[in-house]
Amino acid sequence: MELRHLQHFVAVAEEEHFTRAAERLLVSQSGLSASVRALERELQTPLFVRTTRRVMLTPAGRALLTEAERILAQVRSAREAVAAVQGVLRGMLALGSEQCVAGLHVAGLLAAFRRRHPDVEICLRQAGSGALAEEVASGRLDLAFAVRTAQEDTDQLRVVPLSSEPMTVLCHPSHRLAAAGAAVTPEELGGEVFVDFHPDWGPRRATDAVFAAAGVRRAVALEVNDVHSLLELVDENLGVAVVPRHFRHKRESLTSLAVKGTGETMYETVALLPPPQATSPAARALMGLLDPPAGCSEVSR
Repeated sequence: MELRHLQHFVAVAEEEHFTRAAERLLVSQSGLSASVRALERELQTPLFVRTTRRVMLTPAGRALLTEAERILAQVRSAREAVAAVQGVLRGMLALGSEQCVAGLHVAGLLAAFRRRHPDVEICLRQAGSGALAEEVASGRLDLAFAVRTAQEDTDQLRVVPLSSEPMTVLCHPSHRLAAAGAAVTPEELGGEVFVDFHPDWGPRRATDAVFAAAGVRRAVALEVNDVHSLLELVDENLGVAVVPRHFRHKRESLTSLAVKGTGETMYETVALLPPPQATSPAARALMGLLDPPAGCSEVSR
């Protein structure tokens, strides 16, 4: 099994189209098709279902995709490790991140990394914590900054705590909660209209955990995928939001109230990494910028 066959297979799987995959790889479509057919002959099974508009993975293809991505990531890490021994860090850093992770300024962190390692190409993907954990475990990402929910260390994933903070309620200044001006319990919020994120985003998972622990059911009427939309909806008094405490600094016009009866910490930022032997030199270098005292003072907020 040749590496180029796996590279061609993964490109077709990601693009779901032979022509687009060939353009991306800068190879001829006939050559790409021949490469995939050779892989199918070797494995003695079809990897794709081909239609006139797209191609879809067969069950065998889905099984191979996970392993192919992991193999290609390990090959890339091996090449980068050799380059690092030679004194030059190069290659690619594939990073994932949640929106507005607590205690970490991702843009500042990447700028500091770029200054130190200008020969490394940086690729950033923003997604929810669940998707990020899957992509690090599969080798598609070198590391990710996410929110701890149910993630624990596995054979494919390490969870490194970075920072933590309590949750807070944000509401319009004219809202009845703002008039009371006191900390609230999940029970007292049960009947409110909520603005929140998609269920895969870390803050939503943390908020769901707060209410689940209190045994309080709630309905999210206004569901968004970005922080600014959430803040705008709350600012128009269309609902309230239970969010990480640092969100209150993003819109000072909103009233912030503590959530009581939920324990010490409800929102924890973590780094998700592969096992140590599979962690790329670029990922280790990025994590090194977070080590106190100099790293944290430069890239955190």
